[in-house]
Amino acid sequence: MSVLLDDPVPRIAARLRHERDSRGWSLVDLAERSGVSKAMISKIEREEVSPTAVILVRLAGAFDLTLAGLLLRAESRGRLIRAGEQPVWRDPKTGYLRKQVFSRPDHPLEIIEVELPARQRVVLPASSYAHIRQTVWVRTGSLVIIEAGERHVLGAGDCLGFGSPSEVTFSNETGAPCVYVVALARS
Repeated sequence: MSVLLDDPVPRIAARLRHERDSRGWSLVDLAERSGVSKAMISKIEREEVSPTAVILVRLAGAFDLTLAGLLLRAESRGRLIRAGEQPVWRDPKTGYLRKQVFSRPDHPLEIIEVELPARQRVVLPASSYAHIRQTVWVRTGSLVIIEAGERHVLGAGDCLGFGSPSEVTFSNETGAPCVYVVALARS
């Protein structure tokens, strides 16, 4: 994986303020639309905390964006994204490492590489899947995905396509990291 980019917190904070301001939304408006507390949004915008993946997904969803779309807007890039320039973000709560391999606002496909540390899990709300179709391909390790109450255990090389939007849990129940690729298309 690439090294982490310079501290992404200021860019994320600035992008959230910009998205909110461009819509004429108050902190209360964004809080109501995202389900994230006004206090937490304020702390993120003031660069006092680094948001978790779940919080960023909820905020992105409120703006009708995917997480990749929000992060892409926080990073300005051209069409060619060299391996060493692909943005990497780490969830401060779980250590989940997310590398944006490919994403462009004018293209329906996004590719993300994720490293989920040992014995960690991330639960994403159904709203994060409202406007996308997604497939997960496990590269190394083992990944448990719980989608709409159905449990799937994936090993290296296994691939799962997602169904209707529902809450999804990504869980690494082993003692070793799991690396997987997410390919998603906007619908």
